[in-house]
Amino acid sequence: MSRRSGILEFAVLGLLREAPMHGYELRKRLNTSLGIFRAFSYGTLYPCLKTLVANGWLIEEPGSAPEDALAASLAGRRAKIVYRLTAEGKEHFEELLSHTGPDSWEDEHFAARFAFFGQTEREVRMRVLEGRRSRLEERLEKMRASLARTRERLDDYTLELQRHGMESVEREVRWLNELIESERAGRDRRQSSPESSAQHDNTSGETGGLPRHRGAESSGGTSPRPSTPPDPSDDTAK
Repeated sequence: MSRRSGILEFAVLGLLREAPMHGYELRKRLNTSLGIFRAFSYGTLYPCLKTLVANGWLIEEPGSAPEDALAASLAGRRAKIVYRLTAEGKEHFEELLSHTGPDSWEDEHFAARFAFFGQTEREVRMRVLEGRRSRLEERLEKMRASLARTRERLDDYTLELQRHGMESVEREVRWLNELIESERAGRDRRQSSPESSAQHDNTSGETGGLPRHRGAESSGGTSPRPSTPPDPSDDTAK
């Protein structure tokens, strides 16, 4: 299995854990909720779904509305198939959620993992965040060393592009630092309050430690959790 297909299978299982969906709805959620899948097509999704069904992690069901199936039949079209996660599929997804190895720190895989942090154990979230930060700090050190060696040979535009790339990585490191500190603060609050800890023991994705975005205090509410991490190639976060 390629890394890309593995990420797609992970995301599909995660979305279907929330609710059964048909293919069009799945594709829409992958496009809108997980930006890393904006460019993929039905030709990529349906082979993935067939593989998950063959593995016993999904089952196919007809659409729930009988009139829709009848109308589709009269019009010569097939009724939409709804995909539902099986017990084995849920168990497999939970196993994938517990993985914290180097693959979970890479750009695309990390974005998918972060999108499902609400379903992930706090300690696993911490290991993934710290691993991602470590990976980016290594990348940043290599970029700085490369720039120092080649600075004199680069024209102004290439030099500016190199600086832009470094600034993008630095922004994500700062963002990760905020998330890690917030996760630690949330864990410390739970440890210092036994009653609160007991209330949350059965919630694997408890997210009380997320940072508040600027302006949240003044508006009286907390801002929503980002669905994907900053893209190192995106300059809109400057």
